[in-house]
Amino acid sequence: MMNQEKERKIVHLDLDSFFVSVERLHNSKLQGKPVLIGGTSSRGVVASCSYEARKFGIHSAMPMHQAKRMCPEAVVIKGNSAVYSKYSDIVTSIIQDSVPLFEKASIDEFYADLTGIDRFFGCRKFTDELRTKIIKESGLPISFGLSINKTVSKVATGEAKPNNRIHISEGGEKCFLAPLSVRKLPGVGIQSYQSLRNLGVKQIKTLQQLPPELLRQVFGKNGVKMWKKANGIDLTPVQPYSERKSISTERTFHKDTTDVPKLKSLFTAMAENLCFQLRRGKKLTGCASIKVRYTDYQTETIQKKIPYTAADHILIPVIQELFKKVYQRRVMVRLIGVKFNKLVSGGHQINMFEDSERILNLYTAIDNIRERYGDRAVVRAAGQGAKTIGRSNPFNGSSPLLLANRHI
Repeated sequence: MMNQEKERKIVHLDLDSFFVSVERLHNSKLQGKPVLIGGTSSRGVVASCSYEARKFGIHSAMPMHQAKRMCPEAVVIKGNSAVYSKYSDIVTSIIQDSVPLFEKASIDEFYADLTGIDRFFGCRKFTDELRTKIIKESGLPISFGLSINKTVSKVATGEAKPNNRIHISEGGEKCFLAPLSVRKLPGVGIQSYQSLRNLGVKQIKTLQQLPPELLRQVFGKNGVKMWKKANGIDLTPVQPYSERKSISTERTFHKDTTDVPKLKSLFTAMAENLCFQLRRGKKLTGCASIKVRYTDYQTETIQKKIPYTAADHILIPVIQELFKKVYQRRVMVRLIGVKFNKLVSGGHQINMFEDSERILNLYTAIDNIRERYGDRAVVRAAGQGAKTIGRSNPFNGSSPLLLANRHI
């Protein structure tokens, strides 16, 4: 397996302070200034910040009011997720036209498998030229890390930033990782980091030297994964990017219906569940669509491209808007469906432009309840009416906790 890994060439590309860089393309006066992008209300959170702002200790997901206290001179911008999605698509197209296999890990982050390219071009030279092309055609700064696997390449990109690149030669993975903080390993979150600190592990070199079995006892399977990453071992493949990736659900009725309020309620319940599935899988959708099949089997579908999101309060109104547009015949309905297309990884990052800290915390709490007690442990009041309409009951359990729409 190690031989298979050593044959690979994996590059990780990451657009530097992506949202800030896009804003600076449209307003050169922002160059060199501390910039905060995110919710502008008193309850807003930071979606992204410039490197100048990071020097003050500011980071993404920080409450905006706290960030402004730490850096009063910062320029605060609400942000435009539609514009950011547009520039992400530009960079995606450039990479798609240049490499045989790539993965879009998030709106501003990519992996590419360049295995075999070195026989013809040289992977470092090829990636340098790709980076130059992206900078020239998009106007955005981008950094990359090149190594034999995704873990080392991602860490290398972090060390290369801003607007630079690092190539870790084959066999140099452990030496490169050793002096770095364990916090820089992908997958080591705040809790894992604190637990490692309690074990006296601060640098990756210490983690490299610990017995894997000890880490298994403390962290379970994740402990062994951390040990492998610390030692530069990662056989995770680059997942081919596809615009066709989607998540969907459908409901066929026992008896065809024209009960519009119940249809709306079921659409809400279906969209709410899919949103939860997106967040659980750390995915965002860039396109929402619905299907309506009538009693005569005529089927209508309609879709709408949207800024990447996984938030109920953004997607449910879109689904209801699509239903209002498509349901014009006023005849009996046999089946309805909801689909979210153009999925990318990214968790909640885009939603920070509109969401307050309170809403983000509320989503986290709701999802935690669902993870523990089931998908339908918490439901919107607007979707509760769907209990009695579908052949497949969208609610499990006898008494789900209702969530009034005004709360989100």
